[in-house]
Amino acid sequence: APLKIVFPFGAGGGGDTLTRLIGDKLGTALNRTIVVENKTGADGRIGIQTVKAAPPDGDTLLMTTGPTMWLYPMTHPAPGYDPFADFAPIARLCRIEFCIAVANNTGLKTMAELVAWVKASPDKAAYGVPGAGTIPHFTGDRLSKTLGVEMRRVPYRGGAPAINDLVAGQIPIVIGTLADALQQHRAGTIRIVAVVSATRSPFVPDIATLKELGHDVVGDAWYGLWAPAKTPADKITAINKATVAAIAMPDVKARLDTWGLVGAPSTPDELTAIMKADAAAWSEIVKASGFRMSN
Repeated sequence: APLKIVFPFGAGGGGDTLTRLIGDKLGTALNRTIVVENKTGADGRIGIQTVKAAPPDGDTLLMTTGPTMWLYPMTHPAPGYDPFADFAPIARLCRIEFCIAVANNTGLKTMAELVAWVKASPDKAAYGVPGAGTIPHFTGDRLSKTLGVEMRRVPYRGGAPAINDLVAGQIPIVIGTLADALQQHRAGTIRIVAVVSATRSPFVPDIATLKELGHDVVGDAWYGLWAPAKTPADKITAINKATVAAIAMPDVKARLDTWGLVGAPSTPDELTAIMKADAAAWSEIVKASGFRMSN
């Protein structure tokens, strides 16, 4: 039987391309035919539930982002899965970094200037995010609280349209992935003023993190690989080894660089620990926001 990797979102995006690249390497390393299945719907929950229900024989894997696993159950009344109990962790693959970017027509150059502007004109302080219930959404919530200013959140359908509006000066601020903002920042059509990750980004090492700038806000996401719970340990070990080796390959690293992703492979146990730490760090913020997903 082929080894099926379920990606719970549509074909053609960054996560899908990453899934196919890693799938290709796993196929070679494990000497298996790999099939990537885009099982879309319900913001990723359909694909996740499909893998939960699959036989635990090592022939079906789930590739998705950390937040779709641990964040959904916090915001959805009936997610239909438990990220810890229903899955066997395999590996984290790479980190997705977030940043705060401003439109050129604001004239703002630094995070300090942005903070001063938000406090002086809170009515104008609208920020775009690549979707409701995402890490950027809650980062904005958290930042609003630490600044003591109620900023207005504008959810988009994905990061690209938000950045397009930022370039056009239709919205003053976007909180989104560094990958989405990087090209325009380098071209000078927008400006990244802070990185939301725990550490500075290798892609913009001169830009400080929010934490360094005195704001107690850290947000990170990442891609991970899981199997259904009770998948035999030897199968998990073999797939983990092949995945970690794939991330270290020069051609994979080069592609990750192009996509603005930072390789950060882990052991299965580390993946669970990372997920638990993320869930612990955000649970209060999510609860305090009062945000709930509808069906």
